Amino acid sequence: MFSVIFPGQGSQIVGMGKEFYDKFELVKNLFKEADETLSFPLSKLILEGPKEELDLTANTQPAIFLISYSIFTVIKKEFNIDLNKAKFFAGHSLGEYSALSCAGYLSFSDTIKILRIRGDAMQNSVPKGQGGMVAVLGSTVEIVEKILQDNEKNFKAQIANDNSEGQIVISGKTEDLDKLITILKENSIKNIKLPVSAPFHCNLMSKATDIMSVELNKLNFLESENKLISNVTANQISSIDELKDLLIKQIENRVRWRESVINMINSDVNHFIEIGPGKVLSGLIKRINREVKIDTINNQGDIENLKI
Repeated sequence: MFSVIFPGQGSQIVGMGKEFYDKFELVKNLFKEADETLSFPLSKLILEGPKEELDLTANTQPAIFLISYSIFTVIKKEFNIDLNKAKFFAGHSLGEYSALSCAGYLSFSDTIKILRIRGDAMQNSVPKGQGGMVAVLGSTVEIVEKILQDNEKNFKAQIANDNSEGQIVISGKTEDLDKLITILKENSIKNIKLPVSAPFHCNLMSKATDIMSVELNKLNFLESENKLISNVTANQISSIDELKDLLIKQIENRVRWRESVINMINSDVNHFIEIGPGKVLSGLIKRINREVKIDTINNQGDIENLKI
């Protein structure tokens, strides 16, 4: 059994999806629809840059979704591969929106609009330079949680992403992260400050939560037979109401990617298909379980080699 998975922020590069854009009319039409829906030349930014502008969260989120959705549609319509046979659809952070749209829970135009709003809201929740994220490498969730707990009077920080064995990302205010880094160094725990503009997936995102609570409730979610895995619970979502509730909670809560992958494998998934720019999730899954099959779809050749 296979699961279809979609990457989050950080996978973007200028020129991503160009091969599909050049070869397939349906991709050109999706790029055009994206530009018209957003009243903004997103397609030009993706294909030509500049990188600094593509890297802005309000642009990155709809851009990565557009590429993921375009590739998914090409696989389905141009190659007649039925990805709806997937046991689960899942994505990392903004990738969860790619998953729910490709799984049929939300229209393309509604998804790209809400991701523009989400990116903007997350970007502006905390003044630039006042928050950030630190990747902790080679440690466990339990050790990191204990460090945060033991030092909660000294500084405030939260686990934002539990990505894989030995890769945990922490969010917080810049001065709190500096204190955390000192303690990590004292404990000989490797860490890297990430080049992000805001502390995602922690309670500093509360302004974004307020905005998304209002905006998500305006959307027309659709019923679908496809099964989604939630970032917040790492388990299958059971209803549209639960889906909306978890998408709101996702803004401030930990992305439980490691647990999500383990739970899918425990539900008989032995093949993951990553659809979208880059190979980030494929790399994480290899660290979680080396036995499962992984396909990364970045070009037409990848699709031609895909067997499900």
